[in-house]
Amino acid sequence: MRVSYLGSSESAAFIAANSIRIPLYSESAKLSPKSQPSKDKSLDLNTLCIQNPTSTFFVRAQGESIAKVDIQTGDVLVADRSLTARHGDIVIAYEHGKMSVMILELKPDVLLRPKNKAYAASAVPVVTSETSSLEIFGVVTSVVRQLDRG
Repeated sequence: MRVSYLGSSESAAFIAANSIRIPLYSESAKLSPKSQPSKDKSLDLNTLCIQNPTSTFFVRAQGESIAKVDIQTGDVLVADRSLTARHGDIVIAYEHGKMSVMILELKPDVLLRPKNKAYAASAVPVVTSETSSLEIFGVVTSVVRQLDRG
């Protein structure tokens, strides 16, 4: 899955100054047109999606190589450069001049793996070596998706 860079987040001070708190209802709450949110139940999407503002960036997903983890073309991925990538993380990787979204595997060897059966047979995982140029740009922490209203 390829990605298009959308930019980085603003500073923590900018985010705090421009925060918008949205009412948060519990899924189990009995909602009706007359329901009123509790004053202490609100959510700021910046706080939910961005833990480290100065190291966070956004990319738009293009392709189907990791559809099995429910990332689809058009989704906006929130990625954090400050996190150390671990085995099984969804990462933004740069290798051989291409930026992509893959699952990072560290055991038994370091490789990037697609998560879509359509790619499993034809796509050979990219194995790193001293001659390869794999760079992990960030770990995906959130996915933002707009739903098609038909």
